[in-house]
Amino acid sequence: MENKISELIEKLEKQHSLTLEEYEYLIDNRTEEAAELLAEKARIVREKIYGKAVYIRGLIEVSNICKNDCLYCGIRRSNKSCDRYRLTEEEILECADEGYSLGFRTFVMQGGEDGSFSDDFVCGVIRKLKEKYPDCAVTLSLGERSRESYQKLFEAGADRYLLRHETADKAHYEKLHPKELSFENRMECLKNLKEIGFQTGCGFMIGSPFQTTHNLALDLKFVEEFHPQMCGIGPFIPHEATPFKDYKAGTAELTCYLLSMIRLIHPEILLPSTTALGTILEGGREKGILAGANVVMPNLSPISVRKKYMLYNNKICTGDEAAEAVKNLAERMKAIGYEIVTDRGDVKTN
Repeated sequence: MENKISELIEKLEKQHSLTLEEYEYLIDNRTEEAAELLAEKARIVREKIYGKAVYIRGLIEVSNICKNDCLYCGIRRSNKSCDRYRLTEEEILECADEGYSLGFRTFVMQGGEDGSFSDDFVCGVIRKLKEKYPDCAVTLSLGERSRESYQKLFEAGADRYLLRHETADKAHYEKLHPKELSFENRMECLKNLKEIGFQTGCGFMIGSPFQTTHNLALDLKFVEEFHPQMCGIGPFIPHEATPFKDYKAGTAELTCYLLSMIRLIHPEILLPSTTALGTILEGGREKGILAGANVVMPNLSPISVRKKYMLYNNKICTGDEAAEAVKNLAERMKAIGYEIVTDRGDVKTN
């Protein structure tokens, strides 16, 4: 069995592709040795392209108001205990001012699907950010919108868009989302973003309710074929005010294993070591970097709202997650042999 795993890892490294059955085999038969081998190969590949650089993104959580009712999400519409907020244009720009002085050259505007974030409003913020900081990239993560809306955001100057597909299996998607959200529309949105010209990011949860190894293999195959510039994965963590509150969380171990696999599938991909990974395991983000990730996203949101953007229980929102602690984060990366860099951190193409 160990020989077969080694052969499959070697095949993935050389061909950047496996069959669904081979992906499943690698996941189901993983061992500590296999994880170490994958991580070692993933580090070699990412260092060949990105060196020891870890790109930092300034995360601005612009609103926790959301029209959707996704069954796993703490800011879902039905959560009456959620203390709602929405940042003004002035507050968003103030977050960027602070971030720029700290060395951030990418700002990520992330929020629920809030109807007040119209095309006019978001385009206005993008233009002001680009005018003030022309050397910076603007990333958006504002959910599903029309193709026309995405086109306007792109023309206003947005560089990147993150939209997690959550699962590449339609039946599984429908177990995680309310009826008004469709798998087909999510995939259409991703296709539109890529065609318009955004650096596009997809992503999925590890260990979400009802997830099977086959689901994960489909996710890896989707990442392989869609060829995103970015991919955000992290462990599912339950939230106490959702229907999935009693479900078991995903693991850091499997998340890191899959990070290594994704790095070998697309060597040049921008791969975050996520807040969820840092939440579920002490030192989780370092483990993610050592598994092949090359991006971290400290929080630039006003301290007064950080605890309100609670997608899952116990989310890190102070300490090392705070942008004020960039120096501490830099020291932690240095301790494992990597360095935080002041850079837009665009995807590198071979």
